[in-house]
Amino acid sequence: MSVSELEAELSEDQREGLDLIRETGGIHQSDFWKELDVSSRKGSRIAEALSEAGLIERESTVYDGHNTYFLEPTARDLDFSLLMAGDMLSPFIGEEEIDPRSDAFSQWLMNLAYEEY
Repeated sequence: MSVSELEAELSEDQREGLDLIRETGGIHQSDFWKELDVSSRKGSRIAEALSEAGLIERESTVYDGHNTYFLEPTARDLDFSLLMAGDMLSPFIGEEEIDPRSDAFSQWLMNLAYEEY
């Protein structure tokens, strides 16, 4: 089942929870339910459902001295399309020093210029 099909089956509360996790880039479950203005039990159920659907990662952690979970979007939510030129990833990813006259950048830029949409 695709991500969009999974999202179509979400309840309104689950959709709001997923949006919150995506907007924040990650949130502790102890803050998650407060932000959604639901009970901790309901917040936990929402987080569990999103995790089971593979829409978020849920990792056990300690926050403010209490055991909780850190909820974050899955990697599939990340859009790398703006870093791509054809099948080439930008040569600047992971580089500390950027040389715009490098052959790798020139090749990437040429691929970008000649991409067909």
